[in-house]
Amino acid sequence: MLDIQNVHKRFGAIHALNNINLSLKPGLFGLLGPNGAGKSTLMRTLATLQTPDEGTITFDGVDIAKSPDKMRRTLGYLPQDFGVYPRMSAEALLDHIAILKGLSDKTARREQILQLLDQVNLTKMKSASVSTYSGGMRQRFGVAQAMLGDPKILIVDEPTAGLDPFERNSFLDLLSEAGEDKIIILSTHIVEDVRDLCSDMAIMGEGEIVARGGPEELIDTIRKSVWRKTVDKSDVDALKEKHKVLSTRLLMGQVVVSVLSQTMPEAGFEKVDPNLEDAYFAHLYRMV
Repeated sequence: MLDIQNVHKRFGAIHALNNINLSLKPGLFGLLGPNGAGKSTLMRTLATLQTPDEGTITFDGVDIAKSPDKMRRTLGYLPQDFGVYPRMSAEALLDHIAILKGLSDKTARREQILQLLDQVNLTKMKSASVSTYSGGMRQRFGVAQAMLGDPKILIVDEPTAGLDPFERNSFLDLLSEAGEDKIIILSTHIVEDVRDLCSDMAIMGEGEIVARGGPEELIDTIRKSVWRKTVDKSDVDALKEKHKVLSTRLLMGQVVVSVLSQTMPEAGFEKVDPNLEDAYFAHLYRMV
């Protein structure tokens, strides 16, 4: 059990984390929010790269700020950006990281490295320098290094940003396969990543958790309240002044406007079944 209680983190006048409370069990947990919401700050705090100004984070009852090695021994972390040594092969770099993680048995270490390279479909590229990998290959390598030592907690921060659809699907399949007996925290601003993968999630905005629940549970909070209409671009500002506009989307030169309302906002709007993106914006903008 990972328990986050009343956590605050400030950087000067910026309140990056404001009273964060979460309790997580094994499984895939999605942390969804826009860039700048505080997600990476929370991930770095959980990874013991920084300590909270207030509040506690405990893993299996141990305060990780007081005993960071307890967390580090069982943590796999894939940050938003990670560097590699330019002339090291994937196999050699994984061996180096494994030694740093305390995997001292050479035979067992090599066996695990080869198994992970096979799992992330990089066996054929194990002798190539990681610096020459494509974006998707680097992310798969990142998963392999994060999973060294069979961690109980796996943190991945914005893992699919910049990946093409095929690479994204392959990456999410990897996380799904690894998520049965570990706490996996998927931090992202991409709604589809959470929708496709996570049965439990939270929405974060301006350093706060603004909603928590399963995707369908959050969608249910706005069911029968979402309306859509295709309008000219010139009409969008007026609609935003009169209604709770969830989102706007360009379509063939016009704009599809989604509005949150208990009744028909005005003529031409049609009631639609909401999706997770609608629920995300409704909670992020504090409309519900």
